[in-house]
Amino acid sequence: MSISNKPLLWLPFAGGGMLAALLLPALMLVLLLDSLGMLSTAALAHERVRAWVSQPLVAISACVFITLVIWHAAHRLRMTLQDLGVRDAGARRLSARICYSAATLATVALAWVWV
Repeated sequence: MSISNKPLLWLPFAGGGMLAALLLPALMLVLLLDSLGMLSTAALAHERVRAWVSQPLVAISACVFITLVIWHAAHRLRMTLQDLGVRDAGARRLSARICYSAATLATVALAWVWV
């Protein structure tokens, strides 16, 4: 049996997919209820949300959540490019490098700005 690094690449993809599938609809529901005026105006006030997100544990959790979703999106984009016809070995390698480099840069930028 050969040793592969694929589990390391699949971990953020799977984690991001799970978080996107479970938590993004809940976030969209909260924002929809807020936009329809079904939540109190103080519930999602800018100052209250900013104070909550500025707590270290919440900030780190949010960064991990966004990072995993970014890595999931990068892998999905790479697979979509392959489905659209990028099947040459060199082009596949280039698309993988571009997608995963963009995810890495986005992760570093998010950590630098937020934490």
